[in-house]
Amino acid sequence: MTSNFKTWPVTLLLAVLSLPIVIMFAYLIVDTVTDTTAGSLIPDRFTLEHWRFLFEPPQTGRADIWAVTLNTFLFAGSTSLIVVSVSLTSGYALSRLNMPFRKFFLGGVLTLHAFPTVTLIIAIFLMLQMTGLYNTLIGVILVKTALELPFGIWIMKGFYDTVPWEIEMAGIADGADRFTVWRKLVLPQVHPGLAALGLFSFLSAWSEFILPQVLAPDGASQVLSTYMQNLIKDDRAPDFNLFKSVGLFYALPVMTIYLIFNQKLMNIYGGGTKG
Repeated sequence: MTSNFKTWPVTLLLAVLSLPIVIMFAYLIVDTVTDTTAGSLIPDRFTLEHWRFLFEPPQTGRADIWAVTLNTFLFAGSTSLIVVSVSLTSGYALSRLNMPFRKFFLGGVLTLHAFPTVTLIIAIFLMLQMTGLYNTLIGVILVKTALELPFGIWIMKGFYDTVPWEIEMAGIADGADRFTVWRKLVLPQVHPGLAALGLFSFLSAWSEFILPQVLAPDGASQVLSTYMQNLIKDDRAPDFNLFKSVGLFYALPVMTIYLIFNQKLMNIYGGGTKG
């Protein structure tokens, strides 16, 4: 019995279970370029009217979609860059240096990662108000970065733990200083984890809704997730096909990143297992 023959029942079962999701996504795409009579499953006509938000000036009370998209890229990109930069050095220090209270710090990192965002939102709100960062994109970036750092530090420490000490000792024996050894010998060994953490942090920030909605409700600091929420709240003229089109526009970068870098995203589960 071949391997393909043995696995086809599982493949068929997964295909049947996934079929409703595939159909829903297919209708999502179809509804963005067609008009359909209420109660009908067959579209009446093809139209690009639902994508008008890409070209027309924003309506009164709505932000410009391209400014909102830029805010989203700044939010996700800045969060990812800071998380990777800090985790890169913090993870190495925790993995290689005999620091005082090291185990206590590692336990604290895991504890911080365990807290849901919603349980901290009131304290974060008050802190941003006191520091003057409420209703600013910078404030949301700093908060999201702080919440992602425990996960990033723990993951990078795990990847550093898999790098043999002998590699560093050989570099030091050849006369290289500690920073050169870290940059030229150790970093290439943890490159898969670094790439995975960067992508994971970017995608996490890209899909964030609670923090921008609560901490930066002003239109100038909107991101795409809050922009969509404001669309569905618009009681003047609810347009669900427009909502679906914006949702598809919002999801396209994520789908593109996943299709290109899906192997690197899986690498994040290869580290972070050592304590």
